[in-house]
Amino acid sequence: MYNILVVDDDKEIVNAIEIYLKTEGYNIIKAYNGKEALKLLSENEIHLVILDIMMPEKDGLETLEEIRKTKAVPVILLSAKSEDYDKISGLNTGADDYVTKPFNPLELIARVNSNIRRYVEFGNIKEKRNEKVLKSGQLEINDETKKVTVDGKEIKLTATEYNILKFLLQNKGKVYSIEQIYENVWNEESYAAENIIAVHIRHIREKIEINPKEPKYLKVIWGIGYKIEDI
Repeated sequence: MYNILVVDDDKEIVNAIEIYLKTEGYNIIKAYNGKEALKLLSENEIHLVILDIMMPEKDGLETLEEIRKTKAVPVILLSAKSEDYDKISGLNTGADDYVTKPFNPLELIARVNSNIRRYVEFGNIKEKRNEKVLKSGQLEINDETKKVTVDGKEIKLTATEYNILKFLLQNKGKVYSIEQIYENVWNEESYAAENIIAVHIRHIREKIEINPKEPKYLKVIWGIGYKIEDI
């Protein structure tokens, strides 16, 4: 059973999310501010965090920044429609996804299932398979150990970044649109995915490229999409 930490100062929202996700077989751990969330995260094995942006004491973005100092656990932000800037800030800080309030329970469940699946695969929690190495030039992914290296140096990626890079590397030389990347990595229909994909792509470039503005591996084909160069 996977543990999900739900963090929101609105107890009714927390309780509603608990009801939705318990039907999917998840165990819910509840927190009502950022400080409490960080404490619970240090004391429990957490597989995903659902994190509200606007909270007292320590808001969601500050909490997310602290989480990303030590953990790659997926984080889904909750935000009001008026908080578009905060959504982008959250993605830049390391969030994996976001859901806008008021949210559709089925959408939330789908995003939770998708992020849990990617995290489980990334963390190699499932039974190990035969070693599989994906390469382009000096960029290499070992999909058994989940280790990414460039020029022999290990690169640390979040689960979402890893899965985007893995998908493109598995299909190196082919160009994929934002919608195609989202649908293949998230395993759900693309909806308003432009910001999510663009921010994750930028983070990947900053980590694997010597000069992200002149990328060797992860290239944009303007007006079409992205590809990993077949080197």
